[in-house]
Amino acid sequence: MLQGPIADRVREMFQEIADQYDITIEEMEVSSDHVHIFCSFPPRYSIAQVVGRFKSLSARAIFREYPQVKRRLWGGELWEDGYFARTVGDKVTAEVIRKYIQHHRNEKESGFQFKLFE
Repeated sequence: MLQGPIADRVREMFQEIADQYDITIEEMEVSSDHVHIFCSFPPRYSIAQVVGRFKSLSARAIFREYPQVKRRLWGGELWEDGYFARTVGDKVTAEVIRKYIQHHRNEKESGFQFKLFE
């Protein structure tokens, strides 16, 4: 679903949302059915608030600009309810997260699965 111009627009929307809410996107990859994003944001926001902003604002824009997308989706929802969040720490450094997202870009073509945890 998130391919070609729609994937490009999701990238643009995420950057626009980040700029509007003082969020720094360190690394991002839009896959066909999900997004990997490594970002930092002010402590006044919770992780749930940041994820909620990305999901709700981008979905509204995609549905407005590409009405055929909503018609093709089961239940008319662009994003699933859940998400996975991981903070940077001792074993999972910023560099490890960046590499994970960068390797995810080529995962389908190469068949290589980069492991975040050993």
